Amino acid sequence: MSAEVNKHYVEEVRRQLEGYKRLGEGALVQLRDEDFFATLDVESNSIAIIVKHITGNMRSRFTDFLTTDGEKPSRHRDQEFELTPAITRAEVMQWWDNGWVVVFSAIDSLKPDDLMRTVTIRNEPHTVLQAVNRQLAHYALHVGQLVFLAKHLRSSEWKTLSIARGKSQDFQAVVDKYDKGILRK
Repeated sequence: MSAEVNKHYVEEVRRQLEGYKRLGEGALVQLRDEDFFATLDVESNSIAIIVKHITGNMRSRFTDFLTTDGEKPSRHRDQEFELTPAITRAEVMQWWDNGWVVVFSAIDSLKPDDLMRTVTIRNEPHTVLQAVNRQLAHYALHVGQLVFLAKHLRSSEWKTLSIARGKSQDFQAVVDKYDKGILRK
């Protein structure tokens, strides 16, 4: 791949990750404290557990991303699915913030030539491009779960994070006005 394409890929990865972070935060901010710990049934994960898991993954995968295995010996994945009653919303949000710092630090340090380097996850070789794509899919899955649960828990009080149901034409009309220069961005 050309250096220009590689550079564009890394920029696009960052843009997508920023979008996942923003989407997750748009859901999390709408929750009441107790919503963070609610489960739909005994087999479901709460929002707090999903955040704990995704950020445990972030720390493990992206700490020393290019030089150590993405599954760190210090990670205890099974414990990511356990919470003590003392955990608070503030702690969950701190996990969230800290996880994203690790991710963006690693992504921002990538150079175009790094994409074809080999990294390992659980001793399995991946190109950096493969490893990053793997994480993009993983984070999209879990952010989608966060949004789904938050929307369910907030029900009629939910504020959409996208185009509101039944409002696609209104949204498109605004886009068209921007495209025609009628409205300024």
